[in-house]
Amino acid sequence: MFSEIFTLVVDTLSALYLMIIILRFVLQLSRADFYNPISQFAVKATNPFLIPLRRVIPGFGGVDIASLVLAIIFQALVLSLKIAVLAAVMPNPVGVILMSVVLVLGVLLKLYFWTLLIMIVASWIAPGSQHPALLLINQITEPLMKPFRKILPSMGGLDLSPILVFLTLQILEKVVAQLSYQVGISFSLM
Repeated sequence: MFSEIFTLVVDTLSALYLMIIILRFVLQLSRADFYNPISQFAVKATNPFLIPLRRVIPGFGGVDIASLVLAIIFQALVLSLKIAVLAAVMPNPVGVILMSVVLVLGVLLKLYFWTLLIMIVASWIAPGSQHPALLLINQITEPLMKPFRKILPSMGGLDLSPILVFLTLQILEKVVAQLSYQVGISFSLM
């Protein structure tokens, strides 16, 4: 019973914070509005760890490498803690790092999948909404959608490019799932 409660608490809290770290990475990558209240929350929640890390790991080409490294380090620490407590063994550092990279890629794909889905549903329910969350979601998904809109332009006001984006995300999910099996873990995008 202890192991189930421990796993539930650690998985829930770590998944929430990992999502915030990855959101910070995606916000920087998509050049989203950092004055948005949600962006401000992500910045305040990650700055205590990210600012010292940025002194060591600078950005490269507009990509915030430090936040990506922070996500991998955080995931590695969580995995190491779970292995040490539940299996009572010292985890293999290389295996933990590989698993962490794959899990962070999986969370990144989940983030894009759900933001895209929310963007599509919101465009039907509340088109042109100025809600801060919807504005941020549009800013996050736009760089992802832009190349696909060039391939498949709008047809009579109907944007079919999300279909190609979902297909691409599913293909990437299959690749990441295969990688996860190769490093000894499994997860699903859905």
